Amino acid sequence: MADALLDDVGDLLREAADQVVLPLFRKLDDADVSEKAPGEIVTVADRRAEELIAAGLRQLLPGSLVVGEEGVADDPGLLRHLRDGGDVWLVDPVDGTANFAAGRRPFALMVALLTEGRPVAGWILDPLGGILASGRADDGTLLNGRPVGDTASVPRPGELRGAAMTRFLPPDTRDRVRAGGRRLGELLPGQHCAGREYLDILIGEQQFALFWRTLPWDHAPGALLVRAAGGVARRFDGVDYHPADEGHGLLVAANEEVWAEVHDALLGT
Repeated sequence: MADALLDDVGDLLREAADQVVLPLFRKLDDADVSEKAPGEIVTVADRRAEELIAAGLRQLLPGSLVVGEEGVADDPGLLRHLRDGGDVWLVDPVDGTANFAAGRRPFALMVALLTEGRPVAGWILDPLGGILASGRADDGTLLNGRPVGDTASVPRPGELRGAAMTRFLPPDTRDRVRAGGRRLGELLPGQHCAGREYLDILIGEQQFALFWRTLPWDHAPGALLVRAAGGVARRFDGVDYHPADEGHGLLVAANEEVWAEVHDALLGT
């Protein structure tokens, strides 16, 4: 059954990619890249894409609010809207900015919709990979318009594959994660693009991803899409992820069984 909003936001992300992001890929000048916080860069593509996407989203849902990564950099108080009533959009105009600025892939464009404080829909576009994931919390996830396949199968012990972003982990947790990865199968270092990690779970390239930093625009879209496909997105202590919650640590898995096995191997005492 057609879903006009899913289609319209997907088209909007493709428009932003085609008109703003891809024309600047590998064509940025030094003046096009700046540091917005220590160790955090922003490009002209991030800012222009967020402006285009935000304007389009407000047209699609008149009266809605937009909380974008670059908008929050200028006004952190915008984050208070994540538990507001009404419709609130979360926007990551270029996820994987460091990759993009360096002329590397992957990078992604991402949007999530919260209604009355509840995540209800999500979108991730990898424009170079040609993949658009979209879905509603209660209606499943689509990849390029087709339902995601069954995520219930679990590889045999020792054959799991997934990513662990260990750079920001506390040292004791980092050591435990690295040691535990040997029990699972293949532990990948991550791609510096949360959106692509979520897409790889959805397409079956990996079964899990572990993160320490959990900025809402990085994880709200992907957490919703993985859950809608039958997966799990929880904090290390087992609490379901919500983009308005502060804190660190997130383990995402293709299903409950994988989550439990990975959590025991990487985070268990």
